[in-house]
Amino acid sequence: MYPFIFRTVFSRMDPERAHHLVIPVIRALGIWPLAPIVRAVTRPDPSLRTEALGLVFDSPFGVAAGFDKNAVMSEGLYALGFGHVEVGTVTTVAQPGNPKPRLYRLIADRALINRMGFNNAGAAVAADRLRRSRRRRQRAVLGANIGKSRIVDVEYATADYVTSTKLIAPVADYLVVNVSSPNTPGLRGLQAVESLRPLLEAVRDAASATPLLVKIAPDLPDDEVEAIARLAVDVGLAGIVATNTTISREGLWTDTGAVAAVGAGGLSGAPLKVRALEVLRLVRAAVPTGFCVISAGGVETAADVRERLDAGADLVQGYTGFIYRGPLWARQINSELARINAGKAALMRTNSG
Repeated sequence: MYPFIFRTVFSRMDPERAHHLVIPVIRALGIWPLAPIVRAVTRPDPSLRTEALGLVFDSPFGVAAGFDKNAVMSEGLYALGFGHVEVGTVTTVAQPGNPKPRLYRLIADRALINRMGFNNAGAAVAADRLRRSRRRRQRAVLGANIGKSRIVDVEYATADYVTSTKLIAPVADYLVVNVSSPNTPGLRGLQAVESLRPLLEAVRDAASATPLLVKIAPDLPDDEVEAIARLAVDVGLAGIVATNTTISREGLWTDTGAVAAVGAGGLSGAPLKVRALEVLRLVRAAVPTGFCVISAGGVETAADVRERLDAGADLVQGYTGFIYRGPLWARQINSELARINAGKAALMRTNSG
């Protein structure tokens, strides 16, 4: 049903408008009496329960930052079967983001290009919403992704991140420092180790007991990925999110002229799969056991999730696949993942017998 709806309705609609139309529907799914009914159908199998960051996740599969920018859909996303929701990216100062249009589908590639520019209502508003969500007895694990406010010069970025951290960290289950979006001028320059260390140390101190992670770009050379991974361990972070969107346009099926017409922005979806897996393996090899690695980028099927887990990811996130797979995406992945796990367990029992 959803593929037909996507082809006939959503694919002809501006992507950002379609997203805004879906928001109230997802929010409604998280409200009684719909929430327990939907959750009864989508609840992940108990075998998928995962421990990471000192937290318990109903499933290792969650929603990447960017989908719920303003922390308004977490209850509905939990009802749909996601094990965690990473809200944001949130900035200290509320901002409208870049001029529209700023979100584009590459349907032939099952991909998106966005240059949203951290449009959000600000850290104070997000903190209030997260605080209310955390009061629920049944809920997803709630992460929060923070970025630099656009009006703040890069040399003052640390203070800006710290301000957001003080607002958000007390009401988030974990916190992610985003220095890897391609859509805020100067932001990716903060990934340089000499710039990143003081930033992460300041945010770590402000975050107190809240687990802190850093999100990195897939476009970094391998040696820089490894250097950031070692830095994250040295600074005392809890983990790394790998990866953000890419500025690469290599290997796309979509006509090169159409891609060029879209212009700048971060590419997400299926074309990112290979590089995201490479970065995951680099990070996992560079960090100790117990250091959390969250893999994102190009995840669409349960087989993709299983591959990331087998490659060393503790948790896996998706976003673009939601657009192409529809509202039952998490349920489909969780159900199939449980079957894969059961099959592997049965094979191990047979071999051991």
